[in-house]
Amino acid sequence: MSELLQFLFSGVTVGAVYALVALGFTIIYNASDVVNFAQGEFVMLGGMATVFAHAAGLPLPLAALVAIVGTAAVGVALNRLAIEPARGAPVVSLIIITIGASIFIRGAAQLVFDKQIHTFPAFSGDDPIRILGATILPQSLWVIAGAVLVFVALWLFFTRTLLGRAVLATSNNRLAAQLVGINTNFVMTLSFALSAGIGALAGVLVTPITLTSYDVGLTLALKGFAAAMLGGMGNPKGALAGGLLLGLLEAMTAGYLSSQYKDAAAFVVILAVLFLMPQGLFGRKSTDRV
Repeated sequence: MSELLQFLFSGVTVGAVYALVALGFTIIYNASDVVNFAQGEFVMLGGMATVFAHAAGLPLPLAALVAIVGTAAVGVALNRLAIEPARGAPVVSLIIITIGASIFIRGAAQLVFDKQIHTFPAFSGDDPIRILGATILPQSLWVIAGAVLVFVALWLFFTRTLLGRAVLATSNNRLAAQLVGINTNFVMTLSFALSAGIGALAGVLVTPITLTSYDVGLTLALKGFAAAMLGGMGNPKGALAGGLLLGLLEAMTAGYLSSQYKDAAAFVVILAVLFLMPQGLFGRKSTDRV
């Protein structure tokens, strides 16, 4: 029982990180139909920038805030310099642009920071909490709480605010949104800033547990994309559920089979689900984009 509980704790922690990355995918997809494969680099930037800002003498909370704001600015720059100029291009072209942006950000981080692995102190210490024979780190609770709070905030944003509905309207029909007075350029800028900020937050929360370096973004982007697809691309509820399910699947595979198979097993199951339900677990069965 304690062994199973330990695997559950591990899976939920990792799954919460995947969920945050998937939520970043969801925001940009809802605003623009673009699948942003630079999302994992935002997570990396959040962790790395916090490490170096804290090493420079800033208190950890302030260093984290600087990292999140700075990463949000990088997201805005990506939209303004790469996505908006290519507006109207085929979706595949936009995806390739985001992949190129990911490679560029990774290379820039290697030059600005370094190639070493880094971490910073956990928010609430490193003494594990014991529950029914299993242990969980206090930092894991920060990660899980962060994912839940971000999900709730996004749900309220998209369903209860005019600005959130403007984002959805821009996604459904950009021209019609402009005709009714929605500033679609601002919506796009806001979406990229939110997505990058959420990615940076994930990096800040998870770095004390998993460490960080300039090249961690690629794997996180792939896992976050898989989580978003599993839950239903464009659905915040699906992003949260998909991330947690993916994390639990990996933890169980690593615990009961081998850590060498956890990635393969996860993606095999995801492919099986998507073959049966291409819209994902919570996606709409049909979507018309104009």
